Amino acid sequence: MRMRVPHLVPLFRSFKFAPVAIIALFFFTNLTGFFFNRAFAPSAQAAQVETAAVDDDFIPADVPSSGDHDLDLIIFHTAERYGVDPRLVHAVIWKESKYKPQARSHAGAMGLMQMMPATAKRFGCTDANDEASNVNAGTKYLRWLLKRFNGDVSLALAAYNAGEGSVDRYAGIPPFAETQNYVRVITARYGKTFHPILDPEQARVEFNLVPQVAQLTEQ
Repeated sequence: MRMRVPHLVPLFRSFKFAPVAIIALFFFTNLTGFFFNRAFAPSAQAAQVETAAVDDDFIPADVPSSGDHDLDLIIFHTAERYGVDPRLVHAVIWKESKYKPQARSHAGAMGLMQMMPATAKRFGCTDANDEASNVNAGTKYLRWLLKRFNGDVSLALAAYNAGEGSVDRYAGIPPFAETQNYVRVITARYGKTFHPILDPEQARVEFNLVPQVAQLTEQ
């Protein structure tokens, strides 16, 4: 007697068409994904463009201002590039030149950050009266001093004013009235006596230099 298994035939046919169904499902999900992504892409792209625009022109509200927004952007982005708190750079510039690009001292220091010719050349300043070049060299020098003195703001400022050799010679802030007053004024204006040595990305977070819009977009 032969056994009949009619229920296997439909099952076999189902398996036979399974690859076709899988391929169809693959194309369907990709096609719907394509249209879905296109539908939402404009808003995502707009958010990215908006964030980029804000980044280029953004300065935290608690960072001091020179009164010239273009100059403020130079100071902010230069400080950001070297991992230096722009608030400290502003405090130095305010004390050194009161934001006057053509300032010149009786000793021959020039520009916003009052760079002496030898120091300016040492840190790549090609024109001491050029705002961007002067701020770049001065900020780079300030970072170098902060690193040399392990983040001690007072010693770094003393060295900026009197030279690192003088700080080494006196094992601290030199006993010069001008230098001591210089350090006192800037540290009071900056409000901190320690500045961590960080790479630029770490500094952006540590010094709150990242716009809130960018933070929300990243999340």
